Amino acid sequence: MTHLAAATGAGVARLELGGDAWQVDLTARDSGISCLARDPRDPDFLVGGARGGGVWRSSDGGESWERLDFPQADVFSVTVSGADGAVYAGCEPSMLFRSRDEGESWEELEALRSIPSAPTWSFPPRPWTSHVRWIAPSPHEAALLLAGIELGGVMRSEDGGTTWSDHRPGAQLDCHCLAWHPESPGRVYEAGGGGAAWSTDGGATWRAADAGRDRHYTWALAVDPDDPDRWWTSVSTGPYAAHGHRLAEAVLYRWEAEGPWQPLTQPLDAMPYTLAVRDGLLLAGFADGGLWASGDVGASWRELELRGDPLSAVLAFA
Repeated sequence: MTHLAAATGAGVARLELGGDAWQVDLTARDSGISCLARDPRDPDFLVGGARGGGVWRSSDGGESWERLDFPQADVFSVTVSGADGAVYAGCEPSMLFRSRDEGESWEELEALRSIPSAPTWSFPPRPWTSHVRWIAPSPHEAALLLAGIELGGVMRSEDGGTTWSDHRPGAQLDCHCLAWHPESPGRVYEAGGGGAAWSTDGGATWRAADAGRDRHYTWALAVDPDDPDRWWTSVSTGPYAAHGHRLAEAVLYRWEAEGPWQPLTQPLDAMPYTLAVRDGLLLAGFADGGLWASGDVGASWRELELRGDPLSAVLAFA
């Protein structure tokens, strides 16, 4: 791994490995990009979302960016489907949009707002609204799509968003993160405000994965591409510790086989906001701009040496 992109909330940091240190170059300055995705089929194509700043696009690996003509200002989630290249953006209030031409035009998947539970969706800090926190199109089947609502649950579509089924028992209502396993169809994972869950049938049914933890506010997650029974999550004692600019009381955990969760760190001062696996390395990005890496599935960690532009926060990897 020699290149990495990270959303900072102020822009996008391009990180390039040189010797023993990573050179950091901040692009899309003042864009407010806080969520980020890369096209699995084209590593030069990136899409970012900003709260108050809409949707942004880069076609050169993040060196330059353009703000797209997008119908909503507050974008909380973006992704690019590995199955068909469709670009998705999720908003506050909860709306989901799709583009089939790399962001040139957009269609709202309006049926999401007609789900029976939709009137009850409510984000506690702003109880009059909710948002699409995570979008997870299946990499194996283009028509299979999951949308995580904060706070409302995990919604599922089998027809590309034309119709939706409501939140399923066992999944977390306060959805923070969703991930598909890249090689094992049917395996889906969720981190949420009350714990974690996973599915072996594409999100049709869910079961809790909570044994072994002494805290339950799960936020980021990553899955082992070589082992669908191994995944990681970052966990705090609650939202105020995780996001309140104080000691996060956060721990990184690993799940293997049937569990339970195994703690990989002592309680951390800064919240790990994003996790990813790249070229055999497990990466953790922190609320204070720190970057950690592990080459042994989380048993040991090292902080990456960074040079160049300062990282105010690491909110998402791409």
